[in-house]
Amino acid sequence: MKKWLLCIGALSLSFSLAACGSDSASTDKTDSDSKKTTQQEDKGKQEKKTDQKTEIEKQSNDKSADSNKEESIKSSAKETSDKKKLVDVTLNKTVDGDTIKVNYKGEVKTVRYLLVDTPETKKPNSCVQPYGEDASARNKQLVNSGKLQLEFDIGDRTDKYGRMLAYVFVDGKSVQETLLKEGLARVAYVYEPNTKYLGTYEKDQEAAKNKDLKIWSKNGYATDKGFNGCVTKPKKSATASKPVEKSVTTHKSTTTHKSSSNSSNSSGSSSSASSSSNSAQTSPSTGGTEYFANCTELRKKYPHGVPSSHPAYQSKMDRDHDNFACER
Repeated sequence: MKKWLLCIGALSLSFSLAACGSDSASTDKTDSDSKKTTQQEDKGKQEKKTDQKTEIEKQSNDKSADSNKEESIKSSAKETSDKKKLVDVTLNKTVDGDTIKVNYKGEVKTVRYLLVDTPETKKPNSCVQPYGEDASARNKQLVNSGKLQLEFDIGDRTDKYGRMLAYVFVDGKSVQETLLKEGLARVAYVYEPNTKYLGTYEKDQEAAKNKDLKIWSKNGYATDKGFNGCVTKPKKSATASKPVEKSVTTHKSTTTHKSSSNSSNSSGSSSSASSSSNSAQTSPSTGGTEYFANCTELRKKYPHGVPSSHPAYQSKMDRDHDNFACER
């Protein structure tokens, strides 16, 4: 009986130990599985973070590439825009300070300068305005001084009067800029998209304003709407009459002197000398100190003619009365 009880006890103990071992193994296995699962989750999170970081970097690179591409396109467009596309033309005639006529593709075309305006000299039903003749003479001097070229903007090429709208260059130098810098023109008639040189022209105008040059020398003369005031052209005939009278007096006194001391042949010689004196005095009568018999002689020294302010200017050589003699 005692042995039987010992056997039962040993068996019970064996079952208890087996159960404990099983529970421990189960617990170890559960802990292991849990640890494994946690590691997998951590790994998954790490991979997810890595993927997200890679995606962000990729998007950043894409944006950077797109930005660089956009900048490249803008830069290319700017270079194209800045590049001058000049068209060769030949001068037919200067109209005034901001208008000329040119030979273009076998036709005579009127060209109105883009973005600038000069005082009037020949506008119908309008007076001559201060500095208008100065601007006209300067413009004529510029366009006669070298290779003439036009540049069109991206907008309309003609205005409502059929005139071509263009930027004008002589030997690569802007005529508009020269007129603005010298205070002979103002920035005006600004119509999009023909505004390529607007910023440059405004700076030139501001520089002339600061120096009180020409049209900016009188307050209120040059305005956003145009120019105020008129001038009267000087009467050249009245100026020329005085030297002629002096010449006649000289001739009389010379003739009287010669007739009292010489023969009729000497008188003829005196008359010829007097006539020569008359001819020599015609130069001061026209306001110059250099005398040329005609435009052919003048052009030998001044190929493009001379403005009214030049010492060689003579009104008789200014057939179109635009204050510029012997222009071609």
